[in-house]
Amino acid sequence: MQQSIAFHHRTGIDRIKDFLRGIGIFLRLIASNRVGLLGFIMVLFFVGLSFIGPHLVPLDTKTKVSEIYVPPSWEHPLGTDHQGRDVWSQIVHGGKDILYVAFLTGLISTFIGVFFGSLSAIIGGSFDSLMSGLADVWLTIPRFPLLAVLAGFIRLDSLSLLALILGVLGWAGLFRAVRAQVFSLKERDYVEAARALDLGLGHIIFSEILPNMMSYIAINFTFAMTSAIYAQTSLVFLGLVPISTSNWGVMISLAWTRGAIFFKDSIYYIMSPIMAIALLQLALVWTGRSLEAVFNPRLRAGA
Repeated sequence: MQQSIAFHHRTGIDRIKDFLRGIGIFLRLIASNRVGLLGFIMVLFFVGLSFIGPHLVPLDTKTKVSEIYVPPSWEHPLGTDHQGRDVWSQIVHGGKDILYVAFLTGLISTFIGVFFGSLSAIIGGSFDSLMSGLADVWLTIPRFPLLAVLAGFIRLDSLSLLALILGVLGWAGLFRAVRAQVFSLKERDYVEAARALDLGLGHIIFSEILPNMMSYIAINFTFAMTSAIYAQTSLVFLGLVPISTSNWGVMISLAWTRGAIFFKDSIYYIMSPIMAIALLQLALVWTGRSLEAVFNPRLRAGA
């Protein structure tokens, strides 16, 4: 009995050690590219700012007429808006929705593109022709005008629904890229061996083929997130998405509708959400440089 308990205790410790070793390898691979490391640090900063920051920095909702468009100071690091509210607090509270929609959209579009791209290439035949034709038609549809039209028929007040629509609209490009790669990979010896052993379609896709495309998939996931950020903020700016919570797109929309552009001291209010969006997207793109080292089996083997 005591030997069994000791065995399980050692097993738990070993798992913790393996987990910590994996984190160490991950960080070492991320750090192999300085630009990628900087991007990863910036992503962590925005995640912390958006999900932890709101618990530390209260949202300023009080109108202060005497402090309209006050320039940056110790009290207001990014100045104030058209109602005298602190811009920094709005930046802190405005990133959560952006990141949530971006991540969920990237997850949905990546899953659809990878799953059906792999399935289409492996099954082939009429299914492949059908999916390829559908992807071709999907790529010809202008995405943003379609979103604008959908906003007139569907109330896009749910972040999850918005992410689902953006994800469904963004799978076709990755589908074609994955399909082309799987056509090449499925002729490899290890895939033929898995087929000969009748290991099943799921095993062939998820265990034999996808691990060899993970670097490409991860990079495309970051690009899907940046595309979702553009789409969401654009829809919010145009008033097509009635999101009640404060986010960076709402800040830009209010700055435009309240005529902030006509006040010389409003530059900080206008540029703060724009710079936050631009820096977040830059961080995601830069992080993609290190993701190849993390998910590429050849580079990972040398870690």
